Amino acid sequence: MEVRMDGRVALITGGSKGLGYAMGLKFAESGAEVALLARNATEVSEAAGQIQSATKMSCRGYACDVTLLAEMETTFTKIVADFGKVDVLVNNAGYAKAGSFETITDQEWQYDFDLKLMAAVRMSRLVFPGMKERKWGRIINMLNTLAKTPSAGSAPTSVTRAAGMALTKVLAGEGAAHNILVNGFNIGRIKSDQVQRAFAASGSNLSFDKYTAEAGKRLPMGRMGEAEECANLACLLCSDAGGYISGTSINVDGNLSAVL
Repeated sequence: MEVRMDGRVALITGGSKGLGYAMGLKFAESGAEVALLARNATEVSEAAGQIQSATKMSCRGYACDVTLLAEMETTFTKIVADFGKVDVLVNNAGYAKAGSFETITDQEWQYDFDLKLMAAVRMSRLVFPGMKERKWGRIINMLNTLAKTPSAGSAPTSVTRAAGMALTKVLAGEGAAHNILVNGFNIGRIKSDQVQRAFAASGSNLSFDKYTAEAGKRLPMGRMGEAEECANLACLLCSDAGGYISGTSINVDGNLSAVL
């Protein structure tokens, strides 16, 4: 089966690195035009240039802080002006933030909700009218395994990601009659930008490949996942080939999670 996204326009938040970049590259390889969003203007511009050079598909980078509604609205207007529409939205912006409950301040709680939940709420609200009008749309909310299996010391991220799962189901219900399919990815240990940052902070004398190989030995499959493996699934679900899959929250974790 050949999975294609010809004629589609995909918008990916947190798109300059890691999983966001991998999905942007895969979408473009499959025929989609791609808009990448990230806070760092230089990084997102370079990422878009790399994807466009590699695939010959139109890919543009936009500097945008998705915790700020005004920036999101202005950026979305630019994207529609540049591409004409948005068919696919991947809400990928976020980072792992966790600590002891009593140490988490109101400001930290609020920022986590703004970055991981409200950014997805607001961007989905922006794309929904056009998707309904065209009777075609795909939204993927990038979550993590803690959304299903929260543990002590996992707040605030486990809480905001669980809210993201609920949002996924609400959007899937409201989009179903309009052929707008919405799914969540509960990400496990995948070689992403977050792992790169953890490696840099570790002070390890190992190479990145050896560092991830050692860490992967403790996982059920004996290895970490590759960003491309997540991107492959995203491409399937964002194409016509995945046209009857909606309202699910899929563990992309190599059986790390204890629940389905």
